[in-house]
Amino acid sequence: MRQKHTLFLLSSAALAMALSFASAPNAATPEGKPAEESVTFEPAKVQSFAGAFLAARTADVDHDYPTAITLYRKALEFDPANLEIRERLMIALFLNGEFDEGLAEADALKADAAVERITTIVRGLDAIRDKRFDEAKKSLAYSGPNDLDKLTHTLLGAWAEIGAGKTKEAFESVRKMDGPDWFKVFTEYHLGTMALVAGDTDMAREHLTSAITDKEAVATAPDTFMRAVMALARLEAVEGNKQKALDAISVGDGMISNYAPLKALRQSIESGETPEQQVSDATDGAAAVLFSIGAALNRQGAEDMVSLYLQVSRALDPDSADTLILLGGIAEKLEKPERAITYYEQVPADSPMRRISELQLGLALAGTDKVAEAREHLKELIASDPMDIRSYLAYGSVLSDAKDYAEMASNYDKAVEVIGPVPKAGDWTIFFQRGIAYERLKKWEQAEPNFQKALELNPEQPQVLNYLGYSWVDMNRNLDEGLDMIRRAVELRPDDGYVVDSLGWAYYRMGRFDDSVTELERAVQLRAGDSTINDHLGDAYWRVGRKLEAVYQWNRALISEGEDVNPEKIKEKIANGLPPVDPAPATADKSPAKPAAPAPAPTPADKKS
Repeated sequence: MRQKHTLFLLSSAALAMALSFASAPNAATPEGKPAEESVTFEPAKVQSFAGAFLAARTADVDHDYPTAITLYRKALEFDPANLEIRERLMIALFLNGEFDEGLAEADALKADAAVERITTIVRGLDAIRDKRFDEAKKSLAYSGPNDLDKLTHTLLGAWAEIGAGKTKEAFESVRKMDGPDWFKVFTEYHLGTMALVAGDTDMAREHLTSAITDKEAVATAPDTFMRAVMALARLEAVEGNKQKALDAISVGDGMISNYAPLKALRQSIESGETPEQQVSDATDGAAAVLFSIGAALNRQGAEDMVSLYLQVSRALDPDSADTLILLGGIAEKLEKPERAITYYEQVPADSPMRRISELQLGLALAGTDKVAEAREHLKELIASDPMDIRSYLAYGSVLSDAKDYAEMASNYDKAVEVIGPVPKAGDWTIFFQRGIAYERLKKWEQAEPNFQKALELNPEQPQVLNYLGYSWVDMNRNLDEGLDMIRRAVELRPDDGYVVDSLGWAYYRMGRFDDSVTELERAVQLRAGDSTINDHLGDAYWRVGRKLEAVYQWNRALISEGEDVNPEKIKEKIANGLPPVDPAPATADKSPAKPAAPAPAPTPADKKS
């Protein structure tokens, strides 16, 4: 199945681990959450503990934390000693950005083992914030077996020691910490910034250089890696080593291209400025610990945990642009665009990440059905800097969602002009999106070269392999090559139901119905609620004689999510089945031919993943 991916202009990798908090809810939301996102409850009318609790949990699951907080407090009026309700209230407060209110609950729950992991950290951070450094160090002591907890507590405790002027003890506590290899980027970055705060430039240079030359650092924690790059570049700029500063930036560019803060830092250093360090004291350092770990854990399904880290970090560093943008991205993943807009608007105007926030804000506006406003906003951003390729991607994403493929094609034509005759590997997505626009306009002769150019720039890109391979198979062209592309895409993304669907449908179009059933059953397991995949499996079942199951799948397709199935055609199949198979199934002939099955095949869907 050809699919379209939601565009996020700033993202983070994830550590291969998970962390669960007792009774933790599902997501975060800032203060001032728009009313239109709230679950409709009238707390004053709730007259029982059960009613308040159930309504609070409903709001919790819906990520409506203001309502959940109100209702948890209402439940506590009926049962003030209920620890579970108080635990949920505390977490909801933190996730809503209400640190001080959550802290009051944390103090009340400090003896509660179920939430000790949270209460210990937030109480320690509060002590750091208030410069009660010795108390913080004592509070943050940890001797348990969990690697992530050990890293978090040790780094926070070391920053407390830096605040107390105990530099030697801070370094010793970090250096003697045992842990897996993935600790390195975190420990080296924080040792480097601790040395900067302590005024030891040589030691800072040593540790920051170690952080950015760690081969695994980008995969483990790209945000922390880039912070280390920028800290080293700033250090060298302040020391008058302009070329060394630019060399450090080049290391970052080589790992993560088009990173806006790095581009802004390069311009600043080239103009002779001496930029200030991001971490200047123990409070900044403690906030950076929570950001580092939260950003590294940022992945699908971990939104609640990551939000908790970021919101607590934000309590110490409220103007951190990268924290605000990551929170906005999480809100978008949770389909809360109004909340995302709130975060993006709070990014300081003088931040080098302001343009990223403006681009993401445009995408979020479209998510609130303010498509015309989003289009104008993004067009203005393109006009303000026509060389910024990210602007074309953001605008193109909005046009794609609006199905304005003519304007989408024109937009990417302009982007290709900006790229020039020698595109870079990272430009593959421009050609890929332009190919999609022309394919949707039914201009295959213009679409195909763009997909091929995207693959030339990024030969192992699974989205492109899947899209081009699927298109060829669906048109009965280049079947062997198309099938090989789809198989490779499945190898690269074995848990992507849309890609697995492509392989199953390719087998179907080639008359290999048993193989088709095998793959499409797996695709349905991966994406049970997708109408096109259910429709495809129904067709495959019919061809292998499993007609009752075919009808069942077609009925599921009618009630599943998806825009590109034709309900009338599915109802026709439910009533009458499929016509007999064409005796001449698809082959590897490279010229267009009739589909293997005379019945019209379901149109492949644009899906978000």
